[in-house]
Amino acid sequence: MKRLRINTLLSGGTVGQEVAVGGWVRTRRESKGIAFISLSDGSTQDNLQLVIPEGSPAFRNLAHCNTGAAVKAQGILKESPGKGQKFEVEVSALEVFGDADPVLYPLQKKGHTLEFLRELGHLRPRTNTYGAVFRVRNVLAHAVHEFFQERGFMWMHTPIITASDCEGAGDLFTVTAFDLGKSPGSDNGGFDFSQDFFGKHAYLTVSGQLEAEFLAMALGDVYAFGPTFRAENSNTSRHLSEFWMIEPEMAFADLKDDMQLAEDFFHALCKSVLEKCGDEISFLEKFYKRTSVEELKELAVKPFIHVTYTDAVRELERSKEHFEFPVKWGIDLQSEHERYLTDKVFKGPVIVTDYPKEIKAFYMRLNGDDKTVAAMDVLVPKIGEIIGGSQREERLDVLISRMQQTSVPRENLEWYLDLRRFGSAPHAGFGLGFERLVQYITGMPNIRDVIPCPRAPQTIKF
Repeated sequence: MKRLRINTLLSGGTVGQEVAVGGWVRTRRESKGIAFISLSDGSTQDNLQLVIPEGSPAFRNLAHCNTGAAVKAQGILKESPGKGQKFEVEVSALEVFGDADPVLYPLQKKGHTLEFLRELGHLRPRTNTYGAVFRVRNVLAHAVHEFFQERGFMWMHTPIITASDCEGAGDLFTVTAFDLGKSPGSDNGGFDFSQDFFGKHAYLTVSGQLEAEFLAMALGDVYAFGPTFRAENSNTSRHLSEFWMIEPEMAFADLKDDMQLAEDFFHALCKSVLEKCGDEISFLEKFYKRTSVEELKELAVKPFIHVTYTDAVRELERSKEHFEFPVKWGIDLQSEHERYLTDKVFKGPVIVTDYPKEIKAFYMRLNGDDKTVAAMDVLVPKIGEIIGGSQREERLDVLISRMQQTSVPRENLEWYLDLRRFGSAPHAGFGLGFERLVQYITGMPNIRDVIPCPRAPQTIKF
């Protein structure tokens, strides 16, 4: 008999139906000639209760149904007299595929800290917390594609290996085919990458934006959604070395179009989670108290406040808050400044625009004041920045000047300048770190808890 997922049974099962389910034992108990197994298969926040009468042939397999064991059960779906559960299965056949030694299995029925579970990356998805987080992650990923596809955007696969540093920050991982013990040297004592696999220095990408730009200049509206990498030695609760980025790019669009897309996108994602992951959000709200269904309902509809960087700095300067990082025009806003604006001043999501050109990337369009660029950051309560975007500089002479000012070498970006030489048009886009979004929606305190296999300094176990 074909296995049914537990979420399918609980949402659409019929009393009296013969069913087969497979999953992992959460708990087992026996009472007065009857045994009960709580089974999880990862499809839902709820477990399914298996009821095994003492006279059933399945009863003899109970000794191997320890917590963590993988089993398949067949039986009749019945209404459950127990509290908090709609159905249960009266088991007629029970097969144990893999037992779990009760002494050695580390996920027993007790509370475990997130720090402890991080050391068990291969087993932590079986817990209630990580099952909830990863189901939310799945729904959000699907919602990303749904949002853009419904609006006519095309999903483009931008490269993982690149020769350019999109952000100009320099925190890149090198990709090489050299035997590092025998790699050919250059005259200055470094590696001679002209002899390497690609004939030049290659890196893991920090962003698919530049490639998305040339695709938008041919296809109109596109989006990239894939892994990106930063070799930044940061051990904070908000940074990863490998993370997924959502990067839409629109032709014939300006900063206002970009801001509207970001707002619509964020609203749509919140609505999707509320529709499909209510149980998961309620669970995370109850146990971690950093997210709530009511908060997401408000975020799903609340219009974003728009404020210029200059006005935001004025708000911070007139506040009586003691900031660790002093505030003045020209600084890059820190998380504490961003949270003050969202949590205390505007009490909701904020889009800050028109940042000083010195603190933003070379490709952002220079404003008429020659001091600021047409950039925007979306700030949300508790987190701060969650989306960063801009109108791109479409004027060749201005772009070349900005590259010179910011010391961005042209040698690997002549193709990027060609976009301004041949059929240039206004265009805009933004980037959203997917893990930071999942962290915000789920309320998890550490970003390493919203991706199955986190990559960070000294962290590559799984």
